[in-house]
Amino acid sequence: MAREGNLQAPIRHPIDWQGADYYDEDAALREMERIFDICHTCRRCVALCGAFPTLFDLVDESLTHEVDGVDKKDYGKVVDQCYLCDMCYMTKCPYVPPHQFNLDFPHTMLRAKAIKFKKGEVRMAERLLASTDVHGQLAGIPIVVQTVNAVNKTRLARGVMESALGVDKNAWLPALATRKFRTRTPEAKATVVTDGEKTPGKVAIFATCFINYNEPGIGLDLLKILDHNDVPYVIVEKEKCCGMPKLELGDLDSVKASKEANMPVLVKYARDGYAILAAVPSCVLMFKQEIPLLFPDDADVQRVKDAMWDPFEYLMQRKRDGLLKTDFPVPLGNVSYQIPCHGRVQNIGKKTEEMLKMIPDTTINTNERCSGHAGTFGVKKAHHQTALKIGKPLFKAMATMKDGTKPDFISSDCPLGGHHIAQGFEVNDLGAPALQHPLSLVARAYGLKK
Repeated sequence: MAREGNLQAPIRHPIDWQGADYYDEDAALREMERIFDICHTCRRCVALCGAFPTLFDLVDESLTHEVDGVDKKDYGKVVDQCYLCDMCYMTKCPYVPPHQFNLDFPHTMLRAKAIKFKKGEVRMAERLLASTDVHGQLAGIPIVVQTVNAVNKTRLARGVMESALGVDKNAWLPALATRKFRTRTPEAKATVVTDGEKTPGKVAIFATCFINYNEPGIGLDLLKILDHNDVPYVIVEKEKCCGMPKLELGDLDSVKASKEANMPVLVKYARDGYAILAAVPSCVLMFKQEIPLLFPDDADVQRVKDAMWDPFEYLMQRKRDGLLKTDFPVPLGNVSYQIPCHGRVQNIGKKTEEMLKMIPDTTINTNERCSGHAGTFGVKKAHHQTALKIGKPLFKAMATMKDGTKPDFISSDCPLGGHHIAQGFEVNDLGAPALQHPLSLVARAYGLKK
């Protein structure tokens, strides 16, 4: 879109988080004041999340009715409401680079979060909640998994988690898988590599914490789709969390540790010509955008960035290369589908929608509103009700197809966001259609699922 006379596409600057003044709190506050003043004057992002209404209320309730009347101690209230969805940057703001105002709201909030973390002001409970590799280690252990899952459903346990960890007792929480994805993946059936004009003919799967520890069925459905389309695959030899939960906390040193664990492994697949796929949009975004911006001079990071694909981005490019099977014997009926924020930020277009619309006798109701879940934000006691409020317009939009009928399925590329949407349906009495990940829907349409 046109940006105040500037017709160039928006660009992102590298994040100089290891620079001399990145953690200078006074410098950060000055930059926040500059940006807040521009946002206050514009206000077009007011409906996106809680950060902007919080800012504008602070301004409107101040003595000057301008940003200079807001106590800088209150800036943190705005920062806490930002969950780094990036939608303000990508869809609303006319002042992002290369505009002379050089406004990057989410990465300014990231800087403020990083300073807060460096000062030791992030509670241990929040750090633990973001340590997905740690609490996921219980997955796959017989008896332990069943015990933990059962206990986590009790009112007593949820009350303890709310008081000790700040996890809202009413928020949906994922169960641990009885078997990890990485321990139950079959060998690929395809042995012939068929390269397309743009797509590599072989795939390396980055499992992600959620698919590995919580819902391996989504990953297994991806493998079925690849097999059906004669695409050979391997599971990445070893992996660590992508770092997104730590990024949301501002724990950039932990993001660096994840990067240093993952890159030596992933870059080998990139060099060998694999397309690297991950079934969680936030994980893909970390490798496509955030890590490259944090480490712009790391050649391995940039190589992995170029090799990383969203699954539907990959599948639809295979179709353009004439290499995707389009026989779908099983119709899906009415599907209400949400494009998650971290999918939209990748600037790949509506690839999931494109594939779902290829399925005969299937109607797709596509929605681009935010679900409000935003990683750990939506499960925290401090934000759960806000997350449901942010998502309410989406829940209502997904509850009815354009012809007035009800959906048979609700779906989102973000598995966590999908469950948040399902909970939004429940608390707003919008019915109970089946929740299915888009990959599971496609596997069903191919006739690969019972």
